[in-house]
Amino acid sequence: MPRYALCNETYQDAPLDEAFKDMSDAGYQGVEIAPYTLCEDPTHLTEERGAEIARMAADHGVEVIGLHWLLVKPEGLHLTTPDRMLRAKTAAFAGHLAKVCAAMGGKVMVWGSPKAREVLPGEDRLEAMKRAAEVLHGVCETAGPLGVTIAFEPLGPAETNFVTTAAEGVELCKLVDHPACKLHLDVKAMASEVAPGKGSGEAIAQIVRDNKEWLAHFHANDPNLRGPGQGEVDFKPIASALEEIEYGGWVSVEVFDYTPDPATIARQSMACLRESFSAG
Repeated sequence: MPRYALCNETYQDAPLDEAFKDMSDAGYQGVEIAPYTLCEDPTHLTEERGAEIARMAADHGVEVIGLHWLLVKPEGLHLTTPDRMLRAKTAAFAGHLAKVCAAMGGKVMVWGSPKAREVLPGEDRLEAMKRAAEVLHGVCETAGPLGVTIAFEPLGPAETNFVTTAAEGVELCKLVDHPACKLHLDVKAMASEVAPGKGSGEAIAQIVRDNKEWLAHFHANDPNLRGPGQGEVDFKPIASALEEIEYGGWVSVEVFDYTPDPATIARQSMACLRESFSAG
């Protein structure tokens, strides 16, 4: 059975300690943190603050498993830009986050941030891949020795034009060529690769199987922007595939529709996960 985590932005403006307590009460063992929720400019986050957050989480029975939504703030950072100085700034910021992540006890940084990686107009896709690989390799040089994995997240074409399939995610990881760079898979994103409808869960499960050698982290959600089990995707075959490949990482719930309220989202999602992973 995997361990379950919840992304902290689900709780929006609630104090961290209240969010951690409710996650724990709902059965989650971990929390995945979006740096932009902690302060206006995460360049000012310190390792001391990271350690403080780790202690706060532990006091409520959850552990910080890592970070996601890395490049929301400060604005203007970019992974594939031809601007060498901006790429260097982006790499330096991500390296800073790796240190904060490690101070929190986190082991993974999910690299999504769709707009901050777009292939810009007139730019070549392969050149963008090479530039991204250069940035990510540099970040991994910092993150790897800290025990932090950079898990790159393919996202659907409605969100970005760079790395929109799991296969492209693996292609990028191979270009990065660093043991600290792996693949992240997200149900909502994978749904963009398959036909919609009741059979989508089985098709997504096959993507999981096809990429088992690279998989480091997993997000549970639904194309309707809500939690697992709250839309048309059947999560049971996905859970079965994760068990079949002996996935040993976390399953994190990440939603984008915060209705009706965080406590309900947390508990409905947990109910689906428990039912799905016990079904096999």
